[in-house]
Amino acid sequence: MFDIGKFRSRDCGGLSRRGFLRVGASLPLMGALPGLTGTLGAAEAVRAKSVIFVWLWGAPSHLDTFDPKPLAPGEYRGPFGTVATQTPGVRYSELLPRLAHRSDKFTLIRSHVTTESGHPDAGTVGLTGFKDRPEPVKPCFGSIIARHRGHRSTLPPFVAVGRGIPCDIVRRIDGYGGGTLSKTYDPFMVSCSETGAVEIPALQLLEGLSPDRVSDRRTLLTSLDASRHALDSHGYADWTRTYQSAYGLLTNPAARNAFDLTAEPEARRAAYGQTTFGQSCLLARRLVEAGVPYIQVNWSQYVECMTPNCDFGWDTHIYNFELLQDYHGPVFDRAFSALLDDLDDRGLLNSTLVVAMGEFGRTPKINNRASRDHWPSCYFSVWAGAGLETGRVIGESDKYGENPVTSPITPLMVGTTITHLAGLDTQARAELNVLDGGRVIDELL
Repeated sequence: MFDIGKFRSRDCGGLSRRGFLRVGASLPLMGALPGLTGTLGAAEAVRAKSVIFVWLWGAPSHLDTFDPKPLAPGEYRGPFGTVATQTPGVRYSELLPRLAHRSDKFTLIRSHVTTESGHPDAGTVGLTGFKDRPEPVKPCFGSIIARHRGHRSTLPPFVAVGRGIPCDIVRRIDGYGGGTLSKTYDPFMVSCSETGAVEIPALQLLEGLSPDRVSDRRTLLTSLDASRHALDSHGYADWTRTYQSAYGLLTNPAARNAFDLTAEPEARRAAYGQTTFGQSCLLARRLVEAGVPYIQVNWSQYVECMTPNCDFGWDTHIYNFELLQDYHGPVFDRAFSALLDDLDDRGLLNSTLVVAMGEFGRTPKINNRASRDHWPSCYFSVWAGAGLETGRVIGESDKYGENPVTSPITPLMVGTTITHLAGLDTQARAELNVLDGGRVIDELL
């Protein structure tokens, strides 16, 4: 099922001013100027033609997933057992049996640290490498790659799959988009339901616009011209280019097909799981096939798991073990395993970088509610594809999982490594004035 938007007609007089403002604000990526896109590095330097960044919003517990401590006291260890992996001497939580069986397809890092302990602040650091204060906010990794690659096809260069911009009950992540590179490089937002229904809010273009009317380009442009001043007064001077890109996406069969999960065999859709996250991972694979440079799959929009806003983020301050056992563990294990298998089977994994991580870890010592709280001092990430050596573990935490005992890996190093593999060398990063002071994760490369 492919939902191209809600086409409600306001009256017979044409298109409303509010509709025009929506199209100008909702499709920033489509307005990329060819002269501002930068230059792609030499082909041999681009190990990752596409990047899938899986953002485990809310922060998973490292002890209950990829860095268990079976010999620690019970108040640290928790109730879960461990399983052997394909990597000799390495064990994961029993919640991840599929990924344990596939540990030879990725590399695990167990020594991440961050500077922030709150979700929006740590989220911004996790997606940009920098704090959001003092302003200006730096661009996220996807926006940097979008700026470097440019808008070279009908599809946007940076797509975020999820229910919306990641946030908590207080505020959203400030570093989710273009930052100092401008809103032109904000992500193109897409949502995906557990049934595989894809909705693209940005294609809810203009009130009174139907798919039939889209095909009548001259009539539509005439209507747009009549409201040009309303757009210009709000700073949307590039509205024509924005419209043209949206029109191309809507009317180009190949571009539309990338978002159509019904084109997939039922068995493959089932392999990912009938969950929002599972179907979002499947959509990410289709976008890789379509040539999108950067796809961010957001586990959820909200961090919370037990609030009225609940969409089962990883912020499990209560019922941590019950939720991990009944939902988070099985859903992630199934969908992420299917994604790796699918990319590998199609010959795409070697040219696609896949990274999964959250904004921090969770307290090694179990709290008085039998759960775990925020822990910025140690957490994990998973790296696959792009020609990386696999079946390894980089970094080590102490016996309780409280701190790394090896060199810490920072979010800035994560972003520098991702963009490096995508073709941005030191000079390219300097020319864009991004990721200043960053260095690659040498052990990974």
